[in-house]
Amino acid sequence: MNSIDWGFMFSAFPALIEALPITLLMAVAAMVFAVIGGLILALITKNRVPVLHQLSKVYISFFRGVPTLVQLFLIYYGLPQLFPGMSKMTALTAAIIGLSLKNAAYLAEIFRAALNSVDEGQLEACLSVGMTKSQAYRRIIFPQAVRNALPATGNTFIGLLKETSLAFTLGVMEMFAQGKMYASGNLKYFETYLAVAVMYWILTIIYSVLQDLLERAISKPYRT
Repeated sequence: MNSIDWGFMFSAFPALIEALPITLLMAVAAMVFAVIGGLILALITKNRVPVLHQLSKVYISFFRGVPTLVQLFLIYYGLPQLFPGMSKMTALTAAIIGLSLKNAAYLAEIFRAALNSVDEGQLEACLSVGMTKSQAYRRIIFPQAVRNALPATGNTFIGLLKETSLAFTLGVMEMFAQGKMYASGNLKYFETYLAVAVMYWILTIIYSVLQDLLERAISKPYRT
């Protein structure tokens, strides 16, 4: 049984770090768009907006029921056949779009549950003192819903961060793709992929610490 070449594993980290910005760009950009899309979908489903409510339910069902890899292929390889103007779309753009659409569906359910967790009487109280519905949501409902949604939203981002590794199938040179090339050039697959795993692990730990600090900051006004 061959021993693990720890020296080679550590030598892989500089190569992986070179691709780290692309991984973070995909994760952060996709999360921003997913949060916006998820919030819109949550408001539509919570308020049961005619027609849009039914369309939103179909959207959520589809993107939660289809594997992420299939979605990425549909967007990058399939959409240009239907819309020739999209043939110039880059693999990075397709990956961000795909990850955004998929995670918006999950966040929609998280946000809807968070909004429902705020007592309906608070909205009625706001309206009774002369606030508009938008003011009530912005000043009273959303701050409480954000606190309730943050843990699940953080878990979604961690999952999204790991899902960026699927972008290598489209040709995006993110961290996993960089590791794959590095391993192929040196034929030390275990050490290289172990380094890749450690990199994702470190990123998850860093984000978990930041999320914990944010949760504590948001929870301060609710402590007695």
